[in-house]
Amino acid sequence: MSKRKSTRTQGCALVALCAIAAPVLAQTATQDAVAPAQQQGVVAQESAAAAPASDQSDASVVVVTGSARPQRRFDVSYAVNALSQKEVQKLAPQNMADLLGKLPGIQVEATGGEVQNITRVRGIPTDDGLALFQQDGLPLFTEINGFFFRGDSLNRYDLMTNRLEVVRGGPAPIYASQAAAIVNSTTVTGGEQTRGKAQVTLGTTGLTRVDLMQSGKIDDRTYYAIGGFLREDQGHRDNGFPNDRGGQIRANIKRVTDAGVLKFSVNYLNDHNQFYLPIPIADPRNPSVSLDKYINYFDGTMNSPSLQNVTQKYRDSNGNLQTDHRDLDNGRHLQFGNVGVQFDGDIGEWRLSAKGGYTQGRLDFDAYYSTSNPADATAFANGFKNAATAAFGPVDHFGYAIAGTNGAQVYNPNSASGLVMQGQYRAASSSFYSAQSDINLTRNFQTAMGNHDVKFGVYTSAYGQTSKSVYNDMLTEVAGKPRTLDLIAYAANGSMLGSVTDNGVLHYTSTLNQGDTDAKMGAFYVNDTWEVNSRLRLDAGLRAERYHYNGYALLTNQVNLGDPTTLADDTTRAFTGARQDHTYNTTTKNWTAGANYDFSEQFGGYARISHLEVPPSLQVAATVDPLVLTTKADQYEVGVKAKAGRSYLYVTGFYTKFNPLNASFTAFNPVTGRNDQTVPFFGQAIVKGAEFDGAWYLTNRFYLNGSLTLQDPQYKNFVSSVGADPSQVVGNQIIREPKVFGNIRPSYNFNVGDKQVDVYGSYAYTGKRYVDFFNATELPAYHSFGAGVTVTQGDWTLQIVGDNLTNAKGLTEGNTRTDTLSGQGTQQAIYGRPVFGRSGRIVLSKAW
Repeated sequence: MSKRKSTRTQGCALVALCAIAAPVLAQTATQDAVAPAQQQGVVAQESAAAAPASDQSDASVVVVTGSARPQRRFDVSYAVNALSQKEVQKLAPQNMADLLGKLPGIQVEATGGEVQNITRVRGIPTDDGLALFQQDGLPLFTEINGFFFRGDSLNRYDLMTNRLEVVRGGPAPIYASQAAAIVNSTTVTGGEQTRGKAQVTLGTTGLTRVDLMQSGKIDDRTYYAIGGFLREDQGHRDNGFPNDRGGQIRANIKRVTDAGVLKFSVNYLNDHNQFYLPIPIADPRNPSVSLDKYINYFDGTMNSPSLQNVTQKYRDSNGNLQTDHRDLDNGRHLQFGNVGVQFDGDIGEWRLSAKGGYTQGRLDFDAYYSTSNPADATAFANGFKNAATAAFGPVDHFGYAIAGTNGAQVYNPNSASGLVMQGQYRAASSSFYSAQSDINLTRNFQTAMGNHDVKFGVYTSAYGQTSKSVYNDMLTEVAGKPRTLDLIAYAANGSMLGSVTDNGVLHYTSTLNQGDTDAKMGAFYVNDTWEVNSRLRLDAGLRAERYHYNGYALLTNQVNLGDPTTLADDTTRAFTGARQDHTYNTTTKNWTAGANYDFSEQFGGYARISHLEVPPSLQVAATVDPLVLTTKADQYEVGVKAKAGRSYLYVTGFYTKFNPLNASFTAFNPVTGRNDQTVPFFGQAIVKGAEFDGAWYLTNRFYLNGSLTLQDPQYKNFVSSVGADPSQVVGNQIIREPKVFGNIRPSYNFNVGDKQVDVYGSYAYTGKRYVDFFNATELPAYHSFGAGVTVTQGDWTLQIVGDNLTNAKGLTEGNTRTDTLSGQGTQQAIYGRPVFGRSGRIVLSKAW
């Protein structure tokens, strides 16, 4: 995109949000009356969840996350969004990251597939943005990330999700461990009336999905809810096998007693998800030459049926040769079960909330990762001449063949792109468990200077995981669904001397890790919300945590497995039989303080400061020679809010300081096939910005929703422990973070006879980013248009929705294994993870 066009697009986004803002600030219409109980913020959680947020004015939407008691969204002193089931269906997200990306302050890269995508909250430079996922106020796994899985892998949206609440900054560090943000999913529970819904979704990607849910009463005091989904999807990119397959079931029973409400719940997930990695889009020898004819921009992937039987070889701790056979079709296969119990009731003047849960599961993960850029086939082969001559004798020339044919099926790269490509087959596995409990007491104290809602809580957890990872380096052609290749050395008489590769494997087990960790933690937290008067509310909180880790990592060295016919096993990692034990103890202290002042019923403001400390992850105790580091995030925010009728606008200025930022990285070395080129950098990430969240109802039928984030994400105060010069990094834009992103969503509804029709569109924009510390290679700005229509007649609903209707191009990520330090050698990226192309879905549902 040209600079002029990029600037014009940014200008359009700004104008659109100003259009939303202007009438909100100008209108003087009186807000509809709100129930007095809601005004006081003491609505019961069950009541708060009863009415979909989309059926209320924003001022009456009640939130329960990050608050001592349920409060109206307009009254809290922090940024929070509450999305009802109806609103989520209208947004029609392609995955959880896509959904979160509709909200202000959250930048996402939703191009990796259904799960394990990138989420960054207010510029925090981690792949998860320190956003902790919860289900009914309790995480399914104590840490934000497990071993090759995170919150969006465990928490799947279906009809059992009543609504989603997302807190950015604010009191998140008090109400959850390690959290700069909370994504809390509340589940459907039964009521007096039997309710249910069946939903079928069909998509142009080969998607077939069935969702079911039913809830109701068993007797006068006992209620139930049960539901889930089954789904298969060929995927946005052509793997040669299904992208996603599996499903989930959730259920709960609620018992109302004289003492309070008791709820038991179960959750089971068994699902396979493919992971999309970056692809080359241009010839590195001549970046003006597109590779689209070989690997299609919108549906091409390096995933391939050729990778459905990959052999991995290594020596175990006893010196025995182990041979594993892996299938890429397995994808990210996650199975887990969770059981939970929750009680809410009154003990005198105190409100007691007690929650507990236990999760146990297993992950088996297979993915094909990008590594180095495609290489000229002749130059690549000649790079092995010395090693091949030393191993096999005088080498006259090399030749390529389709892997596994023993040279019989010759492959001539010059008849195609003239390039070959390395990639890394990664196999990982983990068994994990997490037991967690949260018990808190809340009481309201009336004083001469207002009233206080005081909450005391204790959170405890015992959790752990095993981890094992085995990586092979592979050689393929440059193509969608590429075939694996063998590189064969020949004598002058044409006889075969040996092979650089072995059935497509360039290096057997270039990476080998295994370990185990168990952890225990306990936290005490307290929060006081002080309503000084009807206009002014102050709150402050503190959370103190203690962690204990106990684990080990198996040590490895490099060996030659001894096959004289190939170089592929010459530099294989092997377990030595020794292990490195680790025990760590650490503490963290988080705190927050905020204020909210309402100048009138239509206009108010808030301010907050919060401090978060994040301890080392569980995995650090299962890593050889780990870097044990506690990171800190300070967040400052000042906001104004305005409402007029159903229109509203929230504007929040924020300042995020992330310190210390461990920007060290280990780059892929194409010579050894290992990630062994370490470049250590330490410093700070400073992000200043503003987020806008608004809705403008021009009429009751036509309205605009939108969000916009403007930010300046920078590296500050960098140092290098090995003497590297960090001066060229300081002040640069943080890798893969834009300065502008947002979306605008117009809607119009009308009636045709007894049918209600809702027509809507969307425009989303993401600004320019960079793949590297030095800001040498740019990821250009991109945008997309979407549209949908929903027709409702009685209990039946039909929805048709389309994404990226114009097939607009855009890149995310770059190629992080090789380009993080100094880019890709080009001004614009020639290797990255493209956005998904045009797609559509039809959703038919029946409610009862």
